[in-house]
Amino acid sequence: MRTRTALAAGAAAVLIALGSVVTVAAAGGEEPPPAPAVPASDSADAGFARDMAVHHQQAVEMSFLVRDSTDGEEIRTLAYDIANTQANQRGMMLGWLDLWGLPKVSEDPPMAWMGMRHKPGKDGALMPGMATRAELDRLRKTEGEAAEILYLRLMTAHHKGGIHMAEGCVSACEVPAEKRLAQGMVDAQQSEIDLMAELLRKRGVRD
Repeated sequence: MRTRTALAAGAAAVLIALGSVVTVAAAGGEEPPPAPAVPASDSADAGFARDMAVHHQQAVEMSFLVRDSTDGEEIRTLAYDIANTQANQRGMMLGWLDLWGLPKVSEDPPMAWMGMRHKPGKDGALMPGMATRAELDRLRKTEGEAAEILYLRLMTAHHKGGIHMAEGCVSACEVPAEKRLAQGMVDAQQSEIDLMAELLRKRGVRD
């Protein structure tokens, strides 16, 4: 009985001590770190997420089109990698907009977040490097090596436009995770541009 009483008393003392520590810590002014600020709807962070989600969607579409148009394993593998990567990145960016409580569509014109009033190109080419509707239709109707060459050319231009946009986010965005994603896009897409240039050379295209 004495042992139980002693243990109970000891446990009570420990609890009291812990309570004192917690009280002192709370009274000591140690506040939890503030929650990250939510970007404004017209910020570079929000604008990049919106615009690049649209830009990526076209890359995914073109990649699926060429996979249906050729049996060439090199191009099919490249197209799969691009589609998979950009679909995942697109999901991340749309997820951030949801997390921030911001609309996925803005009344601002494309690229306004970069401080430039980009005038959308004709026939659906909304942002730098994007293919026109006519070019997409041509890719849809082309087969074999001709489809491979057209895809490589269109995707090279698409990547160059994407790099321009991603570099804008690296410079202007404030959310660390988004800046890291944008820099990763720059590095990966430049590597893919180099690969596509080599694939074009193998198919007799030098421009």
